[in-house]
Amino acid sequence: MNEITQLVDDSFIFILVISVFLLVGVTAAMIYFVVRYSEKNNPKPDQTLTGNTTLEIAWTVIPLLLVLAMFFYGYEGFRIMRNPPPDAMVVKVTGKMWFWHFEYANGKQSDTTLYLPAGKNIKFELYSSDVLHSFYIAAFRTKEDCVPGKTNYMWFNTTKEGTWDIECAEYCGMNHAYMLGKVKVIPEKEFNEWVSKIDSVKKTDSLKVADSLKSLIPKTDTVKTGTKTDTLKTSVSKTDTSKTQGNKKDTITLKNKDLLKPKNK
Repeated sequence: MNEITQLVDDSFIFILVISVFLLVGVTAAMIYFVVRYSEKNNPKPDQTLTGNTTLEIAWTVIPLLLVLAMFFYGYEGFRIMRNPPPDAMVVKVTGKMWFWHFEYANGKQSDTTLYLPAGKNIKFELYSSDVLHSFYIAAFRTKEDCVPGKTNYMWFNTTKEGTWDIECAEYCGMNHAYMLGKVKVIPEKEFNEWVSKIDSVKKTDSLKVADSLKSLIPKTDTVKTGTKTDTLKTSVSKTDTSKTQGNKKDTITLKNKDLLKPKNK
């Protein structure tokens, strides 16, 4: 079993046992005192009880020792989790809204599915391109935040082959629940073949793309739909100044004739 997985499981079982012991002990003591010191069994309250130094020391020291033991287990796990082995293979993990992006040492990349070789120490460098995410692989008992503008890390050992879930354990927006992935631990030989394989990229002819885009646009017959304009008809109408001047003269003559007519008294 993975060392980190073993430590986390041991810590969980230890805390669970202590919790059950305290639950049973407190419940049993409560029932005992309810029955022993009930009004039916003690019509007159017993006022002779005083403090008990031994009991007070016991219920102070025992919980303290239990809490220190929990701290010891937790610190041991934390110390190992924060000190990845120097020979660990590095994988860059970037959380994006809403999927996981992985990049390997040789530049190979994949989305959603994380491929790892079996029996290797793996160190993850964690990034976020937008908001806060949390890279969580429950099968390996590891979870660490991906913080924008900061490089975080975690590691574990791939002790066995198989496929497990990857989840985001930090609410990151509308599709947070669908930010899922898979980690596939495969034999080292198979992984080396996969990671060394160059992804085939289809070349794109920009001229063909442009033509295909043009074909999507409905053609317009500019001859049929366009409105022809007769420049001769739409040109500014000319004014015959001679005619207008003649008109002015006629109006002057009429005015003079009117002035010569005698006015009726």
